[in-house]
Amino acid sequence: MNLAARSVGSYRVLGRWGVPSGGWYALGVVLRTVHLAYRYPEVELFRNFNLELSPGDVRVILGPSGSGKTTLIHLLAGLLALQEGEVWWGATNLRGLGEEALARLRLGYLGLVFQHHYLMPELTALENVLVPGYLAGRVDPAWGLELLRRVGLADRARLRPQALSGGERQRVAVVRALYLRPKLLLADEPTGSLDRRNAERVLALMLELSHDLGAAVLLATHDEHLVQGLPELRLG
Repeated sequence: MNLAARSVGSYRVLGRWGVPSGGWYALGVVLRTVHLAYRYPEVELFRNFNLELSPGDVRVILGPSGSGKTTLIHLLAGLLALQEGEVWWGATNLRGLGEEALARLRLGYLGLVFQHHYLMPELTALENVLVPGYLAGRVDPAWGLELLRRVGLADRARLRPQALSGGERQRVAVVRALYLRPKLLLADEPTGSLDRRNAERVLALMLELSHDLGAAVLLATHDEHLVQGLPELRLG
């Protein structure tokens, strides 16, 4: 199926205006897809998918379960082999990159948030946030604590995941994804397991923190009401 992108010059999230695309904020294309397509033997999920994101851009992928949102996120993250088309992170074409090169590039370029938090139960909230730093050789506990403070969790930094609420665990996952200041944040149903109040808070904090760090955001969700007013792409 063909997809049409609807974009606006600025976005509004839960009463807060973001920075318009363009000007000093548009330093280049962070993510670009060219005629991306994917199909299973009996089902075509999407075809001719073309998208460009610049620093600070926010786009939402809307669609019901089974429409291909997760598949698309995995393709864009380099977690699933491409069938047709191209995915570019900046000036780098993912097609043809080996697993090791892709993993190295992903670590510093991309942040990922999923419906499940995937926190390590034996680590504290702060230690979980620092995991990407250990992998990249860029460990800065003060920065991790500052990010937790920005999402209201400074006083929970020494607690393990089992002592946190669902909304708090997801906020830690968001902070971990943004710890290395990635250029791109991909979020697949990041509020899908939360109640409405926590979902709205996690979404607002995720977009605010991404905006402050200059990251482009692509968010996949089935919840049209939660993301009302954001630029959207529809699947299914």
